[in-house]
Amino acid sequence: MVGEETLYLPLSDLAKRIQAKKLSPVELTESYLARCEKLNTRFNAYAKLVPDFALEQARKAEKEIHGGHYRGPLHGMPYAAKDLLSVNGFPTTWGAKPFANQSFQTDATVIDHLNRAGAILLGKAAMIELAGGMGYRFASASLTGPAKNPWNPEYWTCGSSSGSGAIMAAGLAAFAIGTETWGSIVCPSGFCGVSGLRPTYGRVSRFGAMALSYSMDKIGPICRTAEDCARVFAVIAGHDPKDRSTLPLDRAAFTYSPATEPRKGPLRLGRLVNAWRTLEPAVAKCLAEAERVLRKRFPGLKDAALPEGPFEAAGNLIISVEGASAFGDLIRSGRVADLTDPLGQIGGYVNETISASDYVTALRVRENLQKKMEDLFDSFDVLVTASMPMAACKLDTNLETGLDFPDPLGGIGNLCGLPALAVPCGFNEIGLPVGLQFIARAGNDLAVIQVARAYQQLTRWHLRHPKIG
Repeated sequence: MVGEETLYLPLSDLAKRIQAKKLSPVELTESYLARCEKLNTRFNAYAKLVPDFALEQARKAEKEIHGGHYRGPLHGMPYAAKDLLSVNGFPTTWGAKPFANQSFQTDATVIDHLNRAGAILLGKAAMIELAGGMGYRFASASLTGPAKNPWNPEYWTCGSSSGSGAIMAAGLAAFAIGTETWGSIVCPSGFCGVSGLRPTYGRVSRFGAMALSYSMDKIGPICRTAEDCARVFAVIAGHDPKDRSTLPLDRAAFTYSPATEPRKGPLRLGRLVNAWRTLEPAVAKCLAEAERVLRKRFPGLKDAALPEGPFEAAGNLIISVEGASAFGDLIRSGRVADLTDPLGQIGGYVNETISASDYVTALRVRENLQKKMEDLFDSFDVLVTASMPMAACKLDTNLETGLDFPDPLGGIGNLCGLPALAVPCGFNEIGLPVGLQFIARAGNDLAVIQVARAYQQLTRWHLRHPKIG
């Protein structure tokens, strides 16, 4: 069996060993599966493991590699997919009791891309029911129970991609796929001390993925490093005729090389001064140190401010209306009462009362915001701030009160479909991770990858992992 330290290696390092035939995809897969069998129930990380399927894929990958057909850095690489992505023949529960027995006879486009790259599916990552589409108050709002933070199991992993965060922090896969409508890649990455990329809206196909908000849902990787995120993103990005919301081919596709440099001189970084109203002292300290480190590579770092407006309200309203449409059958059938969370059981009915006029007004607010953000990005290439104003919260926290703080950047970033990359930047006084995030203009995913990678070349926070007995 492969040792724990190897299982925590960045994907890029594992890929070099696999390509050089110094690491067996079968042995790596068996080792991850053994670790999953041992630890999964401790953290509620996976909704379902698929060991037979994984080993079949691993044997195929190993045979191809030893035969001289190496497909690229994801070939032979074990991963987890959030349980809202359809995989032919396996349950896709959306984390919700009403869909506990649901399955599809097609692969999501993201799964298809990963299959073509030779990646190995270990299982479906646990998630918040319906990705929080009906609202939820507690981390327990999931078919599999609350995802527990491997840094301290009394704490949560955050967001609807809660299982994906736990999987990466616990060393249960080489990478994971998450989704974000509002915070569900950035927040789990921050709470779990890993790296997560929220791509530009429309660069990754959502065919075969559960719909929550048609105009805000995004699919992206959660990995060990920024470079790993880039490697996975290069495989899953691209135009898809099955998903009309994907961008045209020349704007959707992504290629990556670590040698890639900015086309027009040094990147201009902006330190956001109004992303959060207050920061926990430990978060403020970590952020200040991260900014000091960034100035070594980007000495022109300057203060920047987000535009002010009703952007959180507009984002929440759009998600509510589009979620009510996406889950209309569930709401009107009454099966919404089978959801775990009390707020989720009633939220859909409330959302159906929002008027078309209010929805159109929110869309107009979005259009105005997009113009304001374009103006801001005329002065800055990348904005930087904390991933969250706090470290992880306890599992029993009432999220309506315990995580009740303004989040203008979450609203702005997701309303405008902006790329963001979250990375670890330290720990609080009780050993929980603190996250840092980088945000860029829509379409400029490469910029956040470049800055995050530069930061990780100067720090070692991404190499830390919890000690799990």
